[in-house]
Amino acid sequence: MRGATHAKWAACAVAVALAATGCGGGDDSGGGGGGGDGSGVVSSSWGDPQNPLEPSNTNEVQGGKVLDMVFRGLKRYNPKTGKAEDMLAEKIETKDSQNFDVTVKSGWTFSNGEKVTAKSFVDAWNYGANLKNNQKNAYFFGYIDGYDQVHPASGTPKAQTLSGLKVTGARTFSVKLSQKFSTWPETLGYAAFAPLPESFFKNHDQWLSKPVGNGPYTIQSYAKGSQMKLRKWDGYPGPDKARNGGIDLKVYTDNNTAYTDLTAGNLDVVDDIPASQLKNVKSDLGDRYLNTPAGIIQTLAFPFYDKGWSGPKSAQLRKGLSMAINRKQITETIFQKTRTPATDWTSPVLGEDGGYKPGLCGEACEYKPAEARRLVQEAGGIPGGQVKLGYNADTGSHREWIDAVCNSINNALKNDKACVGNPTGTFADFRNKIGQHKMPGPFRAGWQMDYPLIQNFLEPLYFTNASSNDGLYSSKKFDKLVNQANGETDTAKAVKTFQDAEGVLRDDMGAIPLWYQNGSAGYSDRVSNVALNPFSVPVYNEIKVN
Repeated sequence: MRGATHAKWAACAVAVALAATGCGGGDDSGGGGGGGDGSGVVSSSWGDPQNPLEPSNTNEVQGGKVLDMVFRGLKRYNPKTGKAEDMLAEKIETKDSQNFDVTVKSGWTFSNGEKVTAKSFVDAWNYGANLKNNQKNAYFFGYIDGYDQVHPASGTPKAQTLSGLKVTGARTFSVKLSQKFSTWPETLGYAAFAPLPESFFKNHDQWLSKPVGNGPYTIQSYAKGSQMKLRKWDGYPGPDKARNGGIDLKVYTDNNTAYTDLTAGNLDVVDDIPASQLKNVKSDLGDRYLNTPAGIIQTLAFPFYDKGWSGPKSAQLRKGLSMAINRKQITETIFQKTRTPATDWTSPVLGEDGGYKPGLCGEACEYKPAEARRLVQEAGGIPGGQVKLGYNADTGSHREWIDAVCNSINNALKNDKACVGNPTGTFADFRNKIGQHKMPGPFRAGWQMDYPLIQNFLEPLYFTNASSNDGLYSSKKFDKLVNQANGETDTAKAVKTFQDAEGVLRDDMGAIPLWYQNGSAGYSDRVSNVALNPFSVPVYNEIKVN
């Protein structure tokens, strides 16, 4: 998730449905007070999500952080290992990897008192899949039978619900997939598969103004551009109860400001250390600095909807640009070795048994300036004479590394105007441009895994019309191999077939892999037990206020 995102959340002045405390400090405004009795509130840096927090409409990191606190699904990914473990699933059974019987645990409710039932899941998934609801994550329901009827490629839906979903009891439902998908249960920890209460459907606008979930926290208030206040739900029945009184997510448009507030004692957690501070962070924070492996890869995506980037020789052009980027130098100088040059399109956290194949990219991911110049020239040069690398300027130290990438390309091509950065002010505006297919050139496309499967690094990003295929890359050969891999019941064979699909992506240079990213965070001395999960997100419910 990550590289993509997600009616409108009102600013504080007009958010009448939110608690009145949404615009002011108050006694519960955070700052780490409350002692070590579990009542203290943690303050953490954040960015406004692109869209409202409907689980099937949120596919970006900032919104995802909130969903992970407010919702629990059938599965949850272990915060240490990333392994998919049962949460609300009492059992998920199958005899053929295509038909599944799901039993939901008893005793679970939403924070408004409604019971979580089989219907809570079935209704939510039907809503997410239906074309008329325009949900970003609809694609994740694409393997359930009847998806083509509720979400046709063109025209209006011929059905309102998925034929492959059936409620069979208060706590049981069946799922029929359109093909075998042996690892399908492992995808169910992703937020799109969360259950929804009846209040979501009865008064949708009211629910959007203050979402109700079934996780360890409830949303108290949200003032766009300022902060979101989440508070511990004392009635939460799960095993992973909050160990603090709540989380105040404070909006920052510059992660340097967030870091300054952290070191000044005005903020408890920052989960995005600015590149410019990596030289100082260990001396500033000591053992309160975290740098851990994460399922994140940074890439450059291409606007395949632009003829300049999708012509007959464009693969050669894209490969040339890839070979003009000195990944080793950038990761060492800009990121102080907190990134590792990428040699495939997945992540080392998968392990080689799970699909990570170091070196799969081959020479296309090596810095070879002479070869880069030759390939670009033979491809007819850069469309329009200049590469404009798109990025959002508010978070992630993107300006520094984009400038470094452009400098590398300019040096390799011996043209100091060959590449320039093309900033957009905010992440939300950047995502809107991407979603509207208005990017004039390549753009940053970092990907944080939704679940630890090789499939998640390939299918959502590069399958034709997939949910996060922002550049509209399309390959029939790639699609065929992905479908074949999903149908394999033998895990080793499935992984090998996914890697074959990745080979097609490499030959097309459908996106340029840049580097694998570690999770990087820092925290104040007012809090303890701070850790990052394999998705590089703080495990908020485990944080203690000292």
